[in-house]
Amino acid sequence: MSKMRRDSVTKVFLSESDIPKQWYNIVADMPNKPEPYISPMTGKVATPDEMSAIFPKAIIEQEMSTERFIDIPEEVRKMYAQWRPSPLYRARNLEKLLDTPARIYYKYEGVNATGSHKLNSALAQAYYNKASGIKRLTTETGAGQWGSALSMACNHFGLECAVYMVKVSYQQKPYRRSFMQTFGATVTASPSNLTKSGRAILEKDPESTGSLGIAISEAVEDAVSRNDTNYALGSVLNHVCLHQTVIGLEAKKQLEAIDEYPDVVFACCGGGSNFAGIAFPFLQDKFNGTKIRAVAVEPAACPSLTKGVFAYDYSDTAKMAPLSKMYTLGSDFVPPGIHAGGLRYHGASPIVSQLYHDGFIEAKAYGQKAVFDAAVMFARSEGIVPAPESSHAIRAAIDEALLAKEAGEEKVILFNLSGHGYFDMSSYDYYFSGEMEDIEYSGIDLESNIKNLPKVEK
Repeated sequence: MSKMRRDSVTKVFLSESDIPKQWYNIVADMPNKPEPYISPMTGKVATPDEMSAIFPKAIIEQEMSTERFIDIPEEVRKMYAQWRPSPLYRARNLEKLLDTPARIYYKYEGVNATGSHKLNSALAQAYYNKASGIKRLTTETGAGQWGSALSMACNHFGLECAVYMVKVSYQQKPYRRSFMQTFGATVTASPSNLTKSGRAILEKDPESTGSLGIAISEAVEDAVSRNDTNYALGSVLNHVCLHQTVIGLEAKKQLEAIDEYPDVVFACCGGGSNFAGIAFPFLQDKFNGTKIRAVAVEPAACPSLTKGVFAYDYSDTAKMAPLSKMYTLGSDFVPPGIHAGGLRYHGASPIVSQLYHDGFIEAKAYGQKAVFDAAVMFARSEGIVPAPESSHAIRAAIDEALLAKEAGEEKVILFNLSGHGYFDMSSYDYYFSGEMEDIEYSGIDLESNIKNLPKVEK
């Protein structure tokens, strides 16, 4: 595509032919690879045969791959073409409001029907499961973006979809439930009475608001109980991070078209797929000597990177899924019911965790009031109401732009606006009511939550 003048650009589109043909697998370039998964049953390195109880062969191969680029199936790429390449915007009105010399860009993933980046992986996972003969998928969802994406993907490929939705989000976001049901999914508030793990939680705490760890346990238990059913995860695992790299690959090409390159990349981080999607393709450059910062932004109420420990831990509350070496707050931790439901996970992606441990990326945490302040500022200046999760990245980008203003320094800032907030208006209502509170995770909480970390001998 021909070069455009940076100073005259507000948004950058690419053509359908520019949709990436391959995903980028950062594991190929990492100096220290993430540690292997450990089977919760044997206490030894998990084998592909063990993982085949809930995943198709192609997904397992991607999970364990060290190949740098992995081909995107043509049928998936054709579905991507319904909304990809997604637009890259320059936040000119926000720059003007902040009176900053920084140039702020955002990649907007809210342009598909589900309103978030999650469809990038949902379509791929549904495709591979359909090809392997699977009839039904189970999953968890926090704020509802992933459940929405998988319900739509399953509908396209003729699969049944069962979603276990974290109870506090189930109650806060009724229209997300309606969206999933529109595409044929069954949606159950988690913890539920449908599974052994759910009943155990409710017996201890009948008023449990749930967590992603609990919902994962229920979805995995459901999947292993039926031969026609597999499990699909919306974040954390290597193959999910892989699928999301279409975001960063497109962003690199769009910025190149206007002779720009970011000094810093921000994205919110719960499990890690959002951050991986925008940051990993730029980290490939960093491994090759390019100076660039990548910052994962998380909620202060659930700060796995900034306050967690780097250790093997269970991926779910019932301790059914493989153990991962990750930054964790402890699998027994049930995060408070903050309004960024998609970030309420006790751990972080093993890849993101290893990169953070090795110093290749940074992390910071914010309370939800500061995040919603930024969300409203962005909405009023840029005309898009952002998802609460994405608003963590907006908060960090605004603060970075203000630092550039103080220093009188030109700087290029890129962040991932991973979804819109039009299904989250009850959260905005709560913010405008003045009743929203910041909740800080404490060291005392950490001591309590990690005392039962598993002992692993590889």
